Amino acid sequence: MTAPRPVLEAENRLVRFNAERDSILEVVERRVVEAYLAAAERSPDASLEYILNDVAYAEIHRHEASGSKKSLGRWRDLASRLGRMPEAEKRSELEKLVAYYARDIVGNFNPRVYRFANDILPPVMSVLFSPVSSLKEGLAAFESMSRRIQVEGELEAVRTACDRGTLVVTPTHSSNMDSIVLGFALRVAQLPPVTYGAGKNLFSNPFISYFMHNLGAYRVDRRLKFALYKDVLKEYSTALLERGFHSLFFPGGTRCRSNVVESHLKLGLLGTGLAAYRNNLLNALPHRRIYVVPATINYRLVLEAETLVEDYLADTGKSRYIIEDDEFSRLGRIVEFVRKILVHEGAVVVRFGRPLDPFGNEVDDSGESVDARGRQVDPATYLQGDDGTVTLDGQREAVYTRQLGTRIAGEFRSRTVLLSTHLLCRALYDAVVERTRTPDIYRLLRLPPSAVSVPQEEVWQRIDRLKSELLAHPGHGQLDERVRAMTAREVMADALRALGSYHAKAVVQLTGDRLQVGAMKLLYYDRNRTAHVSLPAPGAGS
Repeated sequence: MTAPRPVLEAENRLVRFNAERDSILEVVERRVVEAYLAAAERSPDASLEYILNDVAYAEIHRHEASGSKKSLGRWRDLASRLGRMPEAEKRSELEKLVAYYARDIVGNFNPRVYRFANDILPPVMSVLFSPVSSLKEGLAAFESMSRRIQVEGELEAVRTACDRGTLVVTPTHSSNMDSIVLGFALRVAQLPPVTYGAGKNLFSNPFISYFMHNLGAYRVDRRLKFALYKDVLKEYSTALLERGFHSLFFPGGTRCRSNVVESHLKLGLLGTGLAAYRNNLLNALPHRRIYVVPATINYRLVLEAETLVEDYLADTGKSRYIIEDDEFSRLGRIVEFVRKILVHEGAVVVRFGRPLDPFGNEVDDSGESVDARGRQVDPATYLQGDDGTVTLDGQREAVYTRQLGTRIAGEFRSRTVLLSTHLLCRALYDAVVERTRTPDIYRLLRLPPSAVSVPQEEVWQRIDRLKSELLAHPGHGQLDERVRAMTAREVMADALRALGSYHAKAVVQLTGDRLQVGAMKLLYYDRNRTAHVSLPAPGAGS
């Protein structure tokens, strides 16, 4: 198999980003300020004093909690002056804050770095990461990378949508490796690169930060939860989409700690696709369509699994929210993971779904929206009032965005690709639960090792049952093609090789003719990928 065709620079809309950067910032700042001024006129609860106090209070609390005193005085001073500040000065403070946060968010694109990353870096990385002894073997490893990161799905439909409009790629989120993997997948699919929001904490790694900063990523500070920051972020995303810059959002928000297929999605940025389409219609640009592309990123093993499941089980996900010191923050662990995991065929599978319009309608092969009965519909009609003109209705658009979120969640489940590790861990975990008569993971974690071993024959039977259930109900997800062709014994052997290749402690070991659980937390984490699949009782229906 040959290396994927690089996207020509002329096809890469991000090449023109820096030329439009100042204009984008000006639009974002003007729109946000105007929206807040208009809201302040309508309601005392949206006064500028209230908005500024909300920002100051949140920033004071954040700096006090982190022990940082560098900017604490500035926020305390703002809070103390608000009560006697004239309206003109409040407006000036609002404008300064909006400009500050917009410039903290804005991305950058360097064509030279893009050419390096697109044409030179992949074969070099293949040599570094692959167990090869020569440059020739390294280049051959790069040629076979598409077997390690498999790219599947509705690729022709996505390419057609790309030609007709602007893409919003919405993948599942398991790892900080996702943006790297998806960048490769887009290249394999002959699609241009996208701009995306990356957690600001990721920019602390100099090597990774350099590429993210120069390849269109914009910074998202998830510590900032107040309305003003969120509105600046959403307006920035809207402006990018209006101008035709393909984008990526992780609608699940942060990485999924539990490894359960995401179902409760965050809709803030997702709604910016609809807002951009509405603005294009208002500006008499109906041809600028927005297409939402669900995608699943499926790993045999997840780089940060140990840290993520620890965080989930400790019930600290809400309080920590941002993990600063996981495996992705250490370059050595990334190299080890790539060398040991991504050199194996089928280690990652990326599956693209059929494009949707911003209202959740499926899009046909020609790029046109179709309703549930298969009839072509004009998406502009969803935003028109009784007189046929496009109107702005926030409540209506919120309903449409929730509908889109529900549709994406369904796509996540049906397009999740289940690999050998998921099947083995589900089969073994179910057997342990049945033996111990408790589904409580916290109780299972306290069990002695002797209580968590299962005959391999029983595990084979459970794997077969799980495969049959998935084949009968494709809405639960898709079996990987390699796994589909394997016997249960082969699935177990393949999973054991993967589970024993990276983690410091073996997740599962074969001891004689029994499978012994070595790391219950990791077994639980990989089992969770199939948590939504309900299995009939043994013998049911026979």
